[in-house]
Amino acid sequence: MATLTASPTRPHMSTFSQAMLSFYWFGTSVHWTAILITTLPKQAELIGGDAIKGTVLGITLGLGAFVSMLVAPFFGYLSDRVTTRLGRRRPWIILGSLMNVVGLYGLATFARANDMSSLPLYIVAFAWVEFWNNVATAPYSALIPDVVPPAQRGSASGWYGLMNIFGTFVGAALPLVVTQNGVTDLGAIYIVVAACLLLGMLGTVIFVREPKVTKLPPFHWGEFWRGLLDPFKNHDFRWLFWTRFLMVLGVFVVQEFLQYYMGDVIKKFSLFGNTIASNPETAASLFIVALLVGAIPASLTAGYLSDRFGRKKAVYISSALQAIVPFVLIFFTTFEAAFLIGIVFGIGYGAYQSVDWAMAADVMPNANDYAKDMAVWHVASTLPQTLGTPFAGVVRDQLTVVGMQTGNPNLGYNVIFLMASGFFALGTVLVRNIRKVK
Repeated sequence: MATLTASPTRPHMSTFSQAMLSFYWFGTSVHWTAILITTLPKQAELIGGDAIKGTVLGITLGLGAFVSMLVAPFFGYLSDRVTTRLGRRRPWIILGSLMNVVGLYGLATFARANDMSSLPLYIVAFAWVEFWNNVATAPYSALIPDVVPPAQRGSASGWYGLMNIFGTFVGAALPLVVTQNGVTDLGAIYIVVAACLLLGMLGTVIFVREPKVTKLPPFHWGEFWRGLLDPFKNHDFRWLFWTRFLMVLGVFVVQEFLQYYMGDVIKKFSLFGNTIASNPETAASLFIVALLVGAIPASLTAGYLSDRFGRKKAVYISSALQAIVPFVLIFFTTFEAAFLIGIVFGIGYGAYQSVDWAMAADVMPNANDYAKDMAVWHVASTLPQTLGTPFAGVVRDQLTVVGMQTGNPNLGYNVIFLMASGFFALGTVLVRNIRKVK
């Protein structure tokens, strides 16, 4: 088999180069935060109404994530084996970003109030966005192991975490900027999202130079299909995959219903006696801002610390913090409590995102298949959306009806939050099975 012969000794990267390497994550994070936290839940409620908003949200997200799960490994594999004058990864980043913006226009225009007939076209637009976003991000995910020397993976992963969190901040803050008289301008959000995605793409493709390769493995369909399962033959990859699956499952069981939780359970959005949000969309945004107060310093420092003291310790602490938060939200249903506990979740979330990426770079089993293997690992982030969010949406809708009849109107949220805490706890414990990482 042909082997990859990029320079085995990757040159030391400057701070600016590490920042630009992760700059596309900034645009992608703005993109998905704004869609998943604000526009998608709001438009699902707009289309389906209050009674079935969880189900509509789950179906839309589940189908879109299923597309992502299929696309990412293929284009990751393809970028490992096809090179151009721009390199192996950058052409896909450019193409995927441009086509993604086309899908954002569809999301902005297709949803109609109380009109289930608009749902199929809206789902098509969302699936289009998932498709092209993964055309870009699957090859892009391989750039860290492509260009970063092993001794700097922790710090580079820290930049990944920081850009991811910074993008989350911008995406979460957008509703606060474009809301007037209690009405959030979703169209304006989509315009800013498109601009940030293109800005992130330009920063990375202009300033990051891919290593030269003199020989690439050939493309074989049979090898591709077998290659989807090959990483799972590696003990550490299997456990890395399933621990991330559980952690992301916990996030999506809570995250996608946060806007609904604000409107249905908390209702009054005051912080220490002062009203600070006018609708559930802006209240959910403020929760994410609180999360980022903890996440930004944690994401920047955790990668560096994990280089010195080991990845597992950081994962244990960060995962445990995330497990506590959904459980607390069951018993404390004021906005003050949600805001403060959001900071705690942010510390755990920021540290986990940073260190988990470094662990992935450490245990990838095959240097010839970085992008494909990273894309297979990425399925651990999309499969929970395909399975968990639709299930949680139905649970929320059905148990809310039961709860209303039995005097426990928050029953649906309580059950899905307990599920999330359980997923986080299990994901924390199983990290111990990863052998290569200390």
